[in-house]
Amino acid sequence: MATVQLGDVEIAYEVDGPDDGVPMLLVMGLGTQLVGWPADLVEGLVERGFRVVRHDNRDVGLSSFTSGPAPARAAVVRSFLRPGSGGADYLLADMAEDARALLDHLGIAAAHVVGASMGGMIAQQLTIDHPERVLSLTSIMSNTGSRRHGGVHPKLLPTMALSLTAPRPSDEDEAVRLGVEGWRRIAGPLFDEEEMTGMVRAAVRRSVSPIGTVRQLLAILESPDRTPRLRGVTVPTLVVHGLADRLVSPSGGIATARAVPGSRLLMFPDMGHDLPRSRRTEIVEAIAQNTARAARVPAEG
Repeated sequence: MATVQLGDVEIAYEVDGPDDGVPMLLVMGLGTQLVGWPADLVEGLVERGFRVVRHDNRDVGLSSFTSGPAPARAAVVRSFLRPGSGGADYLLADMAEDARALLDHLGIAAAHVVGASMGGMIAQQLTIDHPERVLSLTSIMSNTGSRRHGGVHPKLLPTMALSLTAPRPSDEDEAVRLGVEGWRRIAGPLFDEEEMTGMVRAAVRRSVSPIGTVRQLLAILESPDRTPRLRGVTVPTLVVHGLADRLVSPSGGIATARAVPGSRLLMFPDMGHDLPRSRRTEIVEAIAQNTARAARVPAEG
């Protein structure tokens, strides 16, 4: 793992695969570190010849955290009820700029971009703002930013509010238990407790910041609807979503696929807001097939 100063933020990242491999950037979701990408999924992409770049978004993991007082619960509620109220320290567009700057640092002129959940939103924004830097787009369990599609199941809202404002447990085992339970609530029927416990423990040992997650959530809530600009996306696009997703309802994936001309939609009946082991080979293959539709070959910058 390495870190790099990119403007006002420091970004931690890892690179897997051959130096001459085709670049692929993986962008993770809300409050989730780069270790949230399953190892076998990364390995599957590397085996297909990709040079895979993963990073911790700002305010998570080993990347830098925003200074200043923690956002008030009232600010989150206000942003839920009235988007654009100005409570965010930054927007998804700023996080997309972090990703663009990381590509610059690595000398990558263009990459295939894959994003999960909030990472899908960031990947969409990167494609919109810097189409010359994106060879293909894969948006997994995400949405367009429209409040009409891809919303949270109402039953999840109370527990989400409590978990985001709860203090960090001082005991590692308790922090892991709470993290696993949080994933269990949003995962589908293929939830693997043992694997998830390992991932959460690795994340807890790296860094945990509920405040950082709240700041990222505000960035999502305060960012504009991407639907109109997604209609101008021309790179090959794959949308992956689970029909059992309660954090970002399946309508979010459907709306994304409808917004991007020529996109392909892959939906799994037994996938929630997770990347279940039994579906990863299919997901990796679908990503690889989508990259094969790209007309351009990436060059080093």
